[in-house]
Amino acid sequence: MNEPATVPELVTLHVWRVARTALPRALVRMARDPRRLRALPGVRFGKLLGTGTGTGFGPGDVDPTRWAALTVWESPAAAARFAGSPVGRAWSGIARADVRLDLRPLSSRGEWSGRRPFGEPTGSRVTGPVLALTRARLRPARALTFWRAVPPVAAALHAAPGLLARFGVGEAPLGWQGTVSVWRDPADLVAFAYRHPEHRAAIIRTDTERWYAEELFARFEVRDVVGDRTVLGWVADGDPAKDGRAA
Repeated sequence: MNEPATVPELVTLHVWRVARTALPRALVRMARDPRRLRALPGVRFGKLLGTGTGTGFGPGDVDPTRWAALTVWESPAAAARFAGSPVGRAWSGIARADVRLDLRPLSSRGEWSGRRPFGEPTGSRVTGPVLALTRARLRPARALTFWRAVPPVAAALHAAPGLLARFGVGEAPLGWQGTVSVWRDPADLVAFAYRHPEHRAAIIRTDTERWYAEELFARFEVRDVVGDRTVLGWVADGDPAKDGRAA
């Protein structure tokens, strides 16, 4: 598939919660479905992802009961057919809860598997919720120092004002790291990303330590959230101290 020259109109993030007894079936799906997802009509770019709890974003943070698919679509009409596709039906069949986020790219820097899947968005003013996605392929020789640097940032993120949800994502248990965080509005995201001392220190070390062989940072407008938000660990009012369960 060629890299899209234009910014996609729609990106979706599907997240499924499965019972522990369904883990073998989820692992089978993770082996079979990545290529099937990318081959669906209207898919520009697609990744099936494991997730973490979001407490540490390291190798011990794996959550085997939650799985995700990030998909870049040619059109909303193509995305609407996902639920009836073989991949969509297979995951719905083993999930006990699920949620879908409809996203519009606002900014994107870096590459994922040698591509720029979200084009080159110029950004626009947004007043509602936003999602931040980070994804990196770690240099094996630098992985240990990276994981040692993560705990202070993860702790700071957990307490950040305006945070609605956060969890880790990855294409493999080791070396392919990512984070998803949803924020009440762009100001809350900016305050954490550029003004929080732990996160600023991590940004500086990214350049000096050369942790990543490939990296991508993207932001999206959250246009819709459909399904069970508790699958995301959603906090109703953006106060991480409260165990919110938004409808």
